Amino acid sequence: MKSAVYAPLKTPESMPRPIRASIDLEALRHNYLLARAKAGSARAFAVVKANAYGHGLDRTVRALGPLADGFALLDLAEARALRQAGLTQPIALLEGFFEPADLPVIAELGLTPVIHSEAQLAMLERAGLETSIDVMLKVNSGMNRLGFNRTTFDAALARLRALACVGQITLMTHFARADDEEGIGAQMAMFKSLAGGLGHPLSLANSAALLRFPEATGELVRPGIMLYGGSPMPDMYSAEDLGLKPVMTLGSEIIAVQALAAGDRVVYGVTFEADGPMRIGIVACGYADGYPRHASTGTPILVGGRRTRTLGRVSMDMLACDLTHLEEAGVGSPVILWGNGLPADEVAAAAGTISYELFCALASRVPVTVLGD
Repeated sequence: MKSAVYAPLKTPESMPRPIRASIDLEALRHNYLLARAKAGSARAFAVVKANAYGHGLDRTVRALGPLADGFALLDLAEARALRQAGLTQPIALLEGFFEPADLPVIAELGLTPVIHSEAQLAMLERAGLETSIDVMLKVNSGMNRLGFNRTTFDAALARLRALACVGQITLMTHFARADDEEGIGAQMAMFKSLAGGLGHPLSLANSAALLRFPEATGELVRPGIMLYGGSPMPDMYSAEDLGLKPVMTLGSEIIAVQALAAGDRVVYGVTFEADGPMRIGIVACGYADGYPRHASTGTPILVGGRRTRTLGRVSMDMLACDLTHLEEAGVGSPVILWGNGLPADEVAAAAGTISYELFCALASRVPVTVLGD
């Protein structure tokens, strides 16, 4: 018997499902300019790691290219692609390099790596680079994730200063609690005790510190989540309070309506039970699209521009919502999962997570419409 030959599946350019994300580049530019205004005379490097927080690296950099003082990301291959596309601004590598072979590429592309470990210092000393590179030396001021501490910082800085291949050295740190009531006081004191008065540019502020603590501006700031319209401190200030505009809107439609009687249960695990007559809508959006599976009953959602709630567990491709008070809603009614009219921070809080995770989790199968290109 002759074996069947598999023919590769031809995927249509757009999926028939109604789910779609829109990315508003005008809102992105607005948020960057707000960050830069907060930075004063400091440069503002747009943080575009994790595919620009799920918004698309290429479109984000193209939108900010004429405005941004520089960019910051993690991946060397992405930095190479940006250079090949013609980007001339500085590009910082926030985790530095991982192998000796990375260093000649970094020098060729004119990138600025973060130096945060003894292993990286040793690789740089052995590299024999003929081209000078700027670096950022990371201070562990209390977050205890990356960087040199009180006992190792002075020696690390001296070794960098001794290298002919090292140009400008920027001293940096990262705050663990810029977004809560404790703030940055202890870490700032630690950083200043090590890095203050040494004559090097300083880079301290992430989004939360930039918006809350002007004393942390330094010479280079690194706005991230605020660029994409999320509040870095949603327990204190909403994105709207901060003057930020949503960049990503995730929308879909109602694809089915069910009538429930008291005692009827909904979807997998039957975690929701109707306590009386109800109408529910089924939305074409699930965890395979990037919606959080752990979002429980009561997570806010907009149907036809009106607020309602999700019901029961999120399925792979669908979720249920309450239409009982929305008599006009039915099959085809537009749904907003987060974005315009429904802040991602609010959805994230109801789901026990943060807007960063919602944005970064947007699945590749979700079609994207770009506005303001």
